[in-house]
Amino acid sequence: MDRQNLTLLTDLYELTMMQGYFKSGNNTKVVFDAFYRKNPSGGGYAVACGLEQVIKYIKELKFEKEDIEYLRGLGIFDDDFLEYLSNFKFSGDIYAIPEGSVVFPREPLIKVIAPIMEAQLVETAILNIVNHQSLIATKASRVVFAARGDGIMEFGLRRAQGPDAGTYGARAAMIGGCIGTSNVLCGQLFDVPVKGTHAHSWIMSFPDEYTAFKTYADMYPSACILLVDTYDTLKSGVPNAIRVFTEMREKGIDLSFYGIRLDSGDLAYMSKKARKMLDAAGFTDAVISASSDLDEYLIDSLKTQGAAITSWGVGTNLITSADTPAFGGVYKLAAVYDEEKGDYIPKIKLSENSEKVTNPGNKTVFRVYEKETGKIKADIIALADEVFSEEESLMLFDPVEPWKKTKMKAGTFTIREMMVPVFKDGECCYESPKVMEIREYCKNEQNTLWDEARRLVNPHKVYVDLSKKLYDLKMELLDKVNEN
Repeated sequence: MDRQNLTLLTDLYELTMMQGYFKSGNNTKVVFDAFYRKNPSGGGYAVACGLEQVIKYIKELKFEKEDIEYLRGLGIFDDDFLEYLSNFKFSGDIYAIPEGSVVFPREPLIKVIAPIMEAQLVETAILNIVNHQSLIATKASRVVFAARGDGIMEFGLRRAQGPDAGTYGARAAMIGGCIGTSNVLCGQLFDVPVKGTHAHSWIMSFPDEYTAFKTYADMYPSACILLVDTYDTLKSGVPNAIRVFTEMREKGIDLSFYGIRLDSGDLAYMSKKARKMLDAAGFTDAVISASSDLDEYLIDSLKTQGAAITSWGVGTNLITSADTPAFGGVYKLAAVYDEEKGDYIPKIKLSENSEKVTNPGNKTVFRVYEKETGKIKADIIALADEVFSEEESLMLFDPVEPWKKTKMKAGTFTIREMMVPVFKDGECCYESPKVMEIREYCKNEQNTLWDEARRLVNPHKVYVDLSKKLYDLKMELLDKVNEN
């Protein structure tokens, strides 16, 4: 899977447009922005993810002989264009917001500056990669937030939409805050913790529950989490687990990580009863973990009910982002380079839907933090050549309702540019951190959000503003269109 040739992972119209550009001699340099319009799951933010695979895709982008022959067999591509493809190499620049960053609608997550044929080709794969992984990282961050400090283990591989989605989804879930995954391939590829217990079939394959528990405990004394709901959780499962733990303690075995797992029934009720039974037997530090079609809303509800669960296994609803199965990222042309002027001509897409009107020009993103709290005040989408100073006052305004303004006095805020160079003239100039490092960065990123922006239902909106210069440019282009 990690050696797949993804060159033809594209929509056919990317290639037919490329041939059109080729035949017309139009390969001017352009700027494309990849962004999204709406936070998934009704949330107040998203988590950027997938950049590492985008980098790998761009590095390995090459039309092999069999690719060319397949395209030739379609009967719609001319030999001279296929000859061009056979020597294809990405030569442009790519900028991106690093993985693990919290991001918001309409701001560019990835910016591609390249000849239009190259920029057009990479559209589909970039969206495929970033949309999926950002979706799962965002979902994981919400589940982790709902758990209020308890550990979340991702184990949705068997319910994911295929091996790639299961493996890269598990990577994204780790970045979003999970403490481990059941996916062993993900563990191997990305050096992340793998975790797991046993199935009901393990219990059922033995003559009785006690023997199954004892055999498992003998093999894994330092990681002994016993699944107690195969037969009767409170009358059989928990008492047999306590019996095994007691025998281990009597033998002098260090119970460093042990406990039970609940996978069915009323988890709040069962966990409270099990906690009392474990505590009464002297196993006050035994873990109670739970699974069973969990998501952030159910976990939040169980926490509110006082469930005695401290570890959560989340599968289907996390790895598929079941309530919001698509991220909705788009890739739009923002500027075309004018050779005579030596500058970019901004482009804008109009729509009857105001949220689909694009922001023109070669842009970047700045993040403004309140200095006193370190929390995000707003993001500013600005033109790439703009500079902001923390020593000067900053006026923020809503680009939809521009009369709504907030003045940040000099010295009361900090500001940083979010986008970093990833490719320059076709060569990678960025090294992706390890997944666990990105996970820590993501945790810190989420801590810059106000609590109101992280709540699961009806979160506070984080403002994404336009710089005055970009706003004026956008209004100028809109006025020109209206004049015509």
